[in-house]
Order: sequence, then structure tokens, then C-alpha cells
Amino acid sequence: MTDTVLADLRGQLDELDGLVEPLDDARWDQPSACPGWTISDVVLHLAQTNEMAAASARGTLMEAARSWTRAEGETVDELAAAAVADERGAAPAEVHARWRAGADDMIEAFSACRPEDRVLWAVGDMAARSLATTRVAETLIHTEDIAEGLGIDLAGTARLRQVVWLLHSTLPYAFERAGEPAPGAIAFTLRSPTGDETWAFGEPTAPTTVTGPALDLCRVAGQRRAAASTGLVGRGPDADGVLALMRTFA
Repeated sequence: MTDTVLADLRGQLDELDGLVEPLDDARWDQPSACPGWTISDVVLHLAQTNEMAAASARGTLMEAARSWTRAEGETVDELAAAAVADERGAAPAEVHARWRAGADDMIEAFSACRPEDRVLWAVGDMAARSLATTRVAETLIHTEDIAEGLGIDLAGTARLRQVVWLLHSTLPYAFERAGEPAPGAIAFTLRSPTGDETWAFGEPTAPTTVTGPALDLCRVAGQRRAAASTGLVGRGPDADGVLALMRTFA
């Protein structure tokens, strides 16, 4: 695995840990910005999915997935919600310790992978580098859920570049998942969170373009903001589809 991806994954895990480590039990039980989930529920969900990611990196995902066989649901979201409901109720210290152990184990498992190694995940076969980047993206989404629940506004970091790379590279999947025709060429031109860099993805001559803040793009793709409420501007034949369908999760 590349050092950059692992460093960004570790950095995102550390940011989340910095939010929850000081909390007392009452604050762990308060609502997050993820509908229906407390802060404890969000951390539990991440612990569960980090454990699955570590198993995927080691080639043992199918065995690990048997622990979710009690969960009822057809979609990935339904299964994830059922898994949280099934294990909800542990003390915050227990949830936190499980999440920390799973995060460390996931980093260790990814460290043993080459970026191009193929691993299994909810969407099927993918590169280990892509799976590690999805963990950056999901941890980012839920770090923001926790921060919003605590009344904290996060400004974003250079780690968002990993998430934007993932978004751009998986646009064909997002359209296919929605039953839409494959899009044409698409270019992103985005302002970094610090505002001192421009991040460009795709060919500059692409017929469809999306411009604006990188943080807005990641929030829209995580279904935490509507594109119309952000600074994003889409132009071209596939712009509406990109803003509606792009996603950072399965």
C-alpha cells in the first residue's frame, strides 16, 4: 500500500479519535448528524466496517461476514443499520476500545497489501488501494457526523484529495448503480480546503465539468448536503447526474 494513502487513513482516524476521546458517557449517547444514530452508534458502525475491511485485506472477508448473518436487509445500508442495532448498547469505553483496536488492525492489514492487490468488498472485486481510500472517505463522512452532533465545524484537510480521487474514478459505477447510461468524460476543478491549491481531475476539455470547494463535493457525495445548497457548479450534459449520483460509499 502507498505511504500516502495509509498516512491519510491514519490521519483521518486520528481526527475522529480526537473528537470522541474527551467525551463523557452522556455525550456519547447524544445524536450525531447521521439520522437515527447516536455518536456511539456511529463509532460502533465504523468499528464493524473497519473489522470487515481488515478481513478483506487479508482475504478472509467471507468468513468475517458471517458475523453479519443475523442482520436483516437487502441493501448495504440496511445491513449496516441492522448490524448496529444488533450490537447497540455496549458502554462507550467498550465501543471506543473496539474501534481503536479495529482501526489499528485495519492499518496493519492494509500495510501488508500492494496497492494493486485485488480484494473483495460490498461492490465486488476492487484494488486494495481503492478499498483503503473508501475507508478514508467513510471515516471522513462519519467524523463530520460526530462533529456536527457536537456543534463543531470542521474545515477539511488535504486528505480530501484522496476522497475526490475516489469520487472521480468511481463515477461510472455510480451511474451504473442508478441504472443510468455511462457518463461521458468529466472534469473536476476544485478548491482545496485551505484555498491555496486547485485540484484538477479529468481532462480539461471534458464536456462535463464540476467546479467549487472540494469539501462541498465530498459532503454532497456523502449525502450530507444537497448540491444546490453548496458552492458547486456543474456544467455540461452529465452535470446533473454527477451531482445527484456520485457517492463515497457502496
